[in-house]
Amino acid sequence: MVRLKILIFIVILICLSAASLLQASILGDIVYVVPLEGAVEHSLKIYLERSFDEAERNNASAVILEFNTPGGRVDAAQEIKGLILNAEVPVYAYVRQQAISAGAYLAMACDRLYMAPGGTIGAAELRQGLTSEEITDEKLLSVWEAEMRNVAELRDRDPDIAAAMVRREISIPDVVASGQLLTMTARRADSLGFIDGIFNSRGELLNHLDLGDAQIITKEMSSAERLARFVTHPVTATLLLTIAFVALVLEIMTAGFGVGGSVSILAFTLFFGGHILAGLAGDEVVILFITGIILLLAEAFIAGFGILGLAGIAALAASILLSAAETGEMLTNMVIALVLSGVIIGVSLKYMVRSKWLSNIILNYKEDKDLGYVGPQHAFQLLDKEGTTLTPLRPSGTAEFDGSRYDVVSEGGFVAVNSPVKVIKIDGPRVIVQELKNKDEEVK
Repeated sequence: MVRLKILIFIVILICLSAASLLQASILGDIVYVVPLEGAVEHSLKIYLERSFDEAERNNASAVILEFNTPGGRVDAAQEIKGLILNAEVPVYAYVRQQAISAGAYLAMACDRLYMAPGGTIGAAELRQGLTSEEITDEKLLSVWEAEMRNVAELRDRDPDIAAAMVRREISIPDVVASGQLLTMTARRADSLGFIDGIFNSRGELLNHLDLGDAQIITKEMSSAERLARFVTHPVTATLLLTIAFVALVLEIMTAGFGVGGSVSILAFTLFFGGHILAGLAGDEVVILFITGIILLLAEAFIAGFGILGLAGIAALAASILLSAAETGEMLTNMVIALVLSGVIIGVSLKYMVRSKWLSNIILNYKEDKDLGYVGPQHAFQLLDKEGTTLTPLRPSGTAEFDGSRYDVVSEGGFVAVNSPVKVIKIDGPRVIVQELKNKDEEVK
């Protein structure tokens, strides 16, 4: 009986293999075309990883990366380079328009590098920040130059030409003069033997590769991948944090839960969701964020000395920083978001006081004597009086003295409801009280 089961299992495996081979023979060659558009970001890796996996599962004959990128993040490019080098399917670069900076690095990493007429490649200088300031640190430049040389050598390309894309001081006779970054047109790159050919169209390239009759599968980014790529852009991430901070502050300043809270939750959800989809954040980031919110809510309802609030702020900050590919860059983005939030809130409170929505948090009416308003009398008669709190004092609240209710402020912080208190000072309209240990003994 056991032998029969084993025999049946072997027959099933043979049939599946035969069916797979038959399908491949019917379909013929398969070529995956993967457009590589826009900036090189970490979210791009998820898209390429999915495309490569599908190509390998379907026994594709080749993957063609069609380049049109101005460059992007070096660390993201290094991760994607690993995907290209480890792919089980031949990966060919076809620079349709441009492969600049990190794009040139990725194009050189492919098994073969082709260009379309009018395409450009090169200019791989290091830049950083929202202002794209040029990096002059010798250590970073040396590492990046070595990366460019290494990937060129792996594909039998001239490493000096690759290095000249990084450093202005490199001079190559009849190629680039000292003081200039190297950027090459398709014709120039071809004349130097740096690329494997120029082709007017994808069809011409496929014919050159003997894949003219192949089935073409073009892989586009999914909606989730596009969202992740948009959200993780430094400018978008900073704007989302700014919106989230502003909405959160306005929500705290208003009673109940309203538009501010909803907008803040939506902005934070987009920020963290995009970074999770891009593979930059994990469950620990979500846990830290939720913990921070819980601690801030606890600070609002539980008496303390600000410890819970500080811990909540620290947890929120940590969750934001841990969701970044580079902590320093995200710290800069967060500081910018906080500054922008402060400016927006300040301007809103100063110039938008007539807004119907802001009237919930801003006093728009002046209590004028001509309108019959009479200011509070100084309550000196309450001095040394003892009473009982009707509400918790945080530190302000309400207490009862001789059967009358008064707004009071505690001297020593939080005082629980139904606690005995004594008036120790009258400061204008403010009635300052001190909690008593019991009805007969004051807190010294």
